[in-house]
Amino acid sequence: MFNVSKDFAPPFKLITPFFISGVVFYILSMLSALFYSAGFDFRELSVAGWVHLFLIGYVMMIIFGAMAQLVPVVLETGHFSIDWYYLIFPLLLIGTVLLVAGFWLNPILLSFGGILVLSSMIIFAVDVFLTIKKTSLNSLTVKAVKVSNIFLLIGILSGFLMALTLSGFMGVDIEEILKAHVFAVVGGYVLITIMGISLILLPMFGLAHGFNERAINLAFKFMIYSVALVFAGVFLKADIIKLVGYFLSFVSIVFYLYQIFLIYQKRVRREMDIWYKSMIFGYISLFVSLLLGFLYILSGGGANNFLYSSMWLLFVGFFAFLINGHLYKIVPFLVWFHRFSPLVGKRKVPMLNEMYPKKMAEFEFWFSFAGAVLSTLGLLVSNDELFRGGVYLLFMGALFLGFSLKWMLEFRSENE
Repeated sequence: MFNVSKDFAPPFKLITPFFISGVVFYILSMLSALFYSAGFDFRELSVAGWVHLFLIGYVMMIIFGAMAQLVPVVLETGHFSIDWYYLIFPLLLIGTVLLVAGFWLNPILLSFGGILVLSSMIIFAVDVFLTIKKTSLNSLTVKAVKVSNIFLLIGILSGFLMALTLSGFMGVDIEEILKAHVFAVVGGYVLITIMGISLILLPMFGLAHGFNERAINLAFKFMIYSVALVFAGVFLKADIIKLVGYFLSFVSIVFYLYQIFLIYQKRVRREMDIWYKSMIFGYISLFVSLLLGFLYILSGGGANNFLYSSMWLLFVGFFAFLINGHLYKIVPFLVWFHRFSPLVGKRKVPMLNEMYPKKMAEFEFWFSFAGAVLSTLGLLVSNDELFRGGVYLLFMGALFLGFSLKWMLEFRSENE
């Protein structure tokens, strides 16, 4: 599976806190979402707190933990300094807590949380760039790692400016900077990272090969242009430039979805396991999210229910299902690699498909599936009961994910 030497592999105790904290933040984000109505406004500070709890506490935390293991795979070399991750984790953890507390309780905490999150991401990016200098590889995945980390730093810096403004230390146009911040973090970092890593993980887990990569290359370039144009439009106060940037982001996602279809066609493994079902629903969610976003633009920006349901489905349908589905593959492998690989040839070791709790995983998938659909419908029709009912199902799915993670991390074979 992962072609990585033990010389390059980070210690298991380094990676697990990222996954554990990420899943805990995911559970908390679903729990706290129960206190919102279907008529929320993304510009409210309390809603911004939820978005940061989900994106930084859950999405970023899991990505950072996964990248600690995947960077050596992608670059075929060890980290410049793997020990820096022991500093990245507490900075990101405490920074996230302070940021969310700042949005929910006292804005003065935003600047303190922001500087800790910014510090953790600068250290992460510096390690990535110094590690890239050690390799001569120049694949699209390597390019995606480079570019996404540049956008990450730009996005976090723009967010820090807003945090200082909300704390009373600066004065910037928050509504305009927010657009640049969202595009840099969500499009420039998260989506470009997903694009790059998709070329590694999807063919690996689906046993796909021999597919054309032109579509993913176009998706990658259009997303770069999109984020750059939105940033330029914000700082030049030129709406037409921003609109072109928005349009290119749609084009990028269309090309990316087409690339996923090409990989799907070439797959050899046809088993409908939890990973496969999660990927299918995740990419369907991305497609529907794209359609809802397009309808919002056609409405002239007046139909906020299309915008909110689009972003919500992007978060809980695409990001969550892609991340959670891959956890059922990555965590068992890491446990096997660190706990059982030294025993190969000495005694019987478990198979990877034995190392995740299938029933709990199924409960997690179906609760989350129903919850994502119902809550999105609730936002579309502005129905509080439907929205909260869906969120409750998402919360139940999140709890099953937490139990599943605990089960996988504590896995022992029968003769242990």
